[in-house]
Amino acid sequence: MRIGVLAAQGAFLEHIASLQRLGVEAFPVRLPRDLAQVDGLIIPGGESTSISKLMLDYNLVEEVKNLAKNGLPIFGTCAGLILLAKEITDGNRVEPLRLMDIKVRRNAFGRQRESFEADLSIPALGAKPFHAVFIRAPIIEQIDSGVKVLAKLDNGPIVAVREGKLLASAFHPELTDDLRFHQYFLDMVSRK
Repeated sequence: MRIGVLAAQGAFLEHIASLQRLGVEAFPVRLPRDLAQVDGLIIPGGESTSISKLMLDYNLVEEVKNLAKNGLPIFGTCAGLILLAKEITDGNRVEPLRLMDIKVRRNAFGRQRESFEADLSIPALGAKPFHAVFIRAPIIEQIDSGVKVLAKLDNGPIVAVREGKLLASAFHPELTDDLRFHQYFLDMVSRK
């Protein structure tokens, strides 16, 4: 199994390290040719405006869209979630990929100083809570009927979803030692 991690900007090295700890070949994706042999793709957290612009500059947008439409599993975290969305309520400088039937609000909790951590109940990962790191995190404001909610915060906002072969989280699983979310994605890839 070979997993590409979009390396335009953001926490791509941390995702690669998490995947390697799970014994999977993982490598940075910077150009369309890097996508030729991937079994799955992760779009990491970072700055969604910058990642969007760099994806356009390096001709990655159409290639990623085509791969997704042909069933390539894609996992977006934080900024990656924003980019996967069909609609962004406050993202006039971000061009989303429009792959998931979700509506997202960027920086929903405020600036950097409002970043936080929370233990989430994610039944798909088992009974043990998942310790999630939220950094200038988005929330999912609306989902279509084909989207499955995986996690919500105690006060209600949706923070993790799945739609077919697409997976997205508002938090950063790569910044914890808990590899269950990455393993969940790898299980999706192996069932391709």
